[in-house]
Amino acid sequence: MAEALQLDGPEKVLEIGTGSGYGAAVLSLLAAEVHTIERIPQLAQRARKVLAELGYKNVHVHEGDGALGLPNEQPFDAICVTAAAAEFPAALGEQLAEGGRLVIPMGPFPGIQEMMRYTKRRGQWKGESMGSFAFVPLVRGKVGCARWEEGGELPRQPC
Repeated sequence: MAEALQLDGPEKVLEIGTGSGYGAAVLSLLAAEVHTIERIPQLAQRARKVLAELGYKNVHVHEGDGALGLPNEQPFDAICVTAAAAEFPAALGEQLAEGGRLVIPMGPFPGIQEMMRYTKRRGQWKGESMGSFAFVPLVRGKVGCARWEEGGELPRQPC
């Protein structure tokens, strides 16, 4: 996914789904500034601590709903979403700079998703497939409020 963002070095990047912070650490070596957002407070706190201890000064860890992005930090030159979405995340698209890239797995959960790279040109999106993958779902809203049922669909509204 980091390679698919086509980073040159001076970019400001948003990562959705911090987890352990590994992806943000990788992105920090490829871009000037990385903002990463995690919905589970304990994971965000742990990643923030570990990244600081390891000296990653250009990574900023935020707690919140990744599906909403970080409007106060926009625009971003690239956005990497590490969870599957059933539909194009309009809020993230609005936060992308002209010429920016959004890399995201699209499709049903559970199931196989298609990794897509969208490039923004004159307010329009050009999408290209990067192949088939399987990711966890992009969950919106408060932690613990959305549950997956066997054969269920991705929640469309925040809890």
